[in-house]
Amino acid sequence: MELPEQIAEFKSSPGLLAELYKNSIQKSYKAGRVILNENAAVRSIPIVTRGVLKVVRTEEDGREILLYYIKAGESCIMSFLGGLHNETSKVRAEAEEDVEILFLPVEKVSLFIKEYPQWLDYIFRLYHKRFEELLEIVNAIAFKKVDERLLALLQKKKELTGNRVLSVTHEQLANELGTARVVVSRLLKQLEENGMVQLGRNKITLV
Repeated sequence: MELPEQIAEFKSSPGLLAELYKNSIQKSYKAGRVILNENAAVRSIPIVTRGVLKVVRTEEDGREILLYYIKAGESCIMSFLGGLHNETSKVRAEAEEDVEILFLPVEKVSLFIKEYPQWLDYIFRLYHKRFEELLEIVNAIAFKKVDERLLALLQKKKELTGNRVLSVTHEQLANELGTARVVVSRLLKQLEENGMVQLGRNKITLV
């Protein structure tokens, strides 16, 4: 299991990379597996080396909304913050597809910050990216129609997986958009009628 080459901060610091592998635990998970639950203690920081995680927030009434995806070479800034402040997780992290992850114990995070400036640069870059993504979510909910958000979500999944055939249910899409399944089913039917998608059993093909 190797970290993707695009992590510039790690490439410029062989010492950091060596310490990361030395102190981390490597694990693999199948698609759909929950990696971190809401309200769970954050004992380690996940760094994805292959595949994609999705990070979801659940409200008290059971409604969910997708916050962002974590791709290879990235980590979860929520885990960083929870681990550093000894707080429980405010989100759920789930494997969007088969993933491989390095888990770094939280006690090593502060130590790495003191010893490796590149590690702090990595955290700040992630924080900046996640902040921009959350702003996009707020903007989409406030100003975009559900059909626009649905099509954008399907396109995003296509980009992440590199496959125009998506293995996803209407219920899953509804949860990620924070809307009702019947709404998603109706909108998908309209997209199919417009020749933009093809619907199958638990799969959607982008045309």
